[in-house]
Amino acid sequence: MTTFAEYVSRRKGEAFGGDGASRYAYAADVAMLRTFRNIKPVELAVAAVVRMFKDVQRNKLLGTMIRVGPEQFPSIYAVAEHCARRLDVPVPTIYVANSPVINAYTFGTDEESFIVVHGALVDHFDEEELKFVIGHETGHIQNKHVVYGTALILMERSVGAFLRWVLPPAELALQAWYRRAEVTCDRAGLLCVDDPRAPARAFLKMACGSKKLYDEINPDAYLAQLEEGRTGLGRFSELFASHPYLPKRIQALRVFEESALYREFSGAGDGGLPMDEVDRRTGDIIQVVAGAA
Repeated sequence: MTTFAEYVSRRKGEAFGGDGASRYAYAADVAMLRTFRNIKPVELAVAAVVRMFKDVQRNKLLGTMIRVGPEQFPSIYAVAEHCARRLDVPVPTIYVANSPVINAYTFGTDEESFIVVHGALVDHFDEEELKFVIGHETGHIQNKHVVYGTALILMERSVGAFLRWVLPPAELALQAWYRRAEVTCDRAGLLCVDDPRAPARAFLKMACGSKKLYDEINPDAYLAQLEEGRTGLGRFSELFASHPYLPKRIQALRVFEESALYREFSGAGDGGLPMDEVDRRTGDIIQVVAGAA
């Protein structure tokens, strides 16, 4: 396994494209993010909620969390350093929050962003699974997702209730984009692990949430749910979700593992799919309805 910096150096500076998009980024994520500056309701809502974050939410959140550092939760800090080396970015700021929900997210602005990891996630995940999660969240920072992602989080929490006149169209647009952004960052997480099976284990633990049942999980049976979920009116509920359903994310990562980019990065040798083919297959997996990848 190489570092992303070493991989990048071999690619002669091709790591980043326009708007800070990394070479592993899902093309649909990059394209949609670039269009947001031309969608007035999105820009109005994002500007408003980011101002709110700066004025109110930042201190409220930081006052209830514990900052990770070399002398505070050093095991988590070591994971953050590892992910930063793999992705060739500065070590992200991480806070641990007291929550029984297995979750993590990235919050803030482009100038000041940080990762929040819930205590329950640390309790349930092994080191490789934690690398995947922190690598995933570091991917949000690397790919300039933080401002729009923060806006979506605040909208979904109804923090901007006084902005309801601009939020509905903005929220739908941001949810559609964020489902694609999650694909990009799952790839970032995969680049940070030494065990390529760790992401699937992490997803299955998120889906289950019971330590007593982890040993009984059948991954193949779980993935079979993907096909069952493609029929019926219920599938349209995913249009209002900010994340693709977990079986889709597992399948999308398996396609990325077949890419020439990942094969070279992981030392698996030459060959593999070009990224445009990886993205085409990924679109087929994560689409909610035909033509809605």
